[in-house]
Amino acid sequence: MVQWVDGPGTVSGMTHTVEELGIEIPGRAAAWELLTDHTTQPGLVGHARAVEAAMRWYAKRGGADEELWGCVGLLHDFDWEIHPTLEQHPADGAPMLREAGWPELVVRAIQAHAPHTGVEPESDLEKTLFACDELSGFVVAVARMRPEGFAGMTPKSVTKKLKTASFAAGVSREDVDRGCELLGLAKSEHIANVVEAITPIGDTLIGDVTGAR
Repeated sequence: MVQWVDGPGTVSGMTHTVEELGIEIPGRAAAWELLTDHTTQPGLVGHARAVEAAMRWYAKRGGADEELWGCVGLLHDFDWEIHPTLEQHPADGAPMLREAGWPELVVRAIQAHAPHTGVEPESDLEKTLFACDELSGFVVAVARMRPEGFAGMTPKSVTKKLKTASFAAGVSREDVDRGCELLGLAKSEHIANVVEAITPIGDTLIGDVTGAR
């Protein structure tokens, strides 16, 4: 069970919808437009959609605002293609988000998903984004090498691949472990949740995602 803690964007208490938080967000269509205006690589678009799916799954589970959490997932790497260094991403994307009308809650969550920014994940929104980012990319990589894709994927098969350092070597195993700790979940449970969240759109992620929305 996720141990939610109070803070901006949490699902604890009575402050988990954008209305209750007293904020407005441009919405999913605007998030998609901002993402695709700056991202042309199908793999990056697919990763954004995978993280969005995982974030929406956790928001629904915890009673948080699915639109808010999904948009944060969709936008977390929106500037990576134009800011492809750690010095630039995601810091240089923050002013762009503000200009596009996204509130500080969203801006901070996106900064907190990248350890090198020094912004620590504090709220449930921030912790969940951190936890879903690397693992979402990894389970998609696992699905791509399986003939059956996402069908029948188990935490055991994903864990086995995590132990293979040469597989999807760009995925930080340390960040995956820390994400589980932030959520207070066993790794097998978090993997199962993310697989369940992404499976409904899995076929579009394994194939060409250019036209997917």
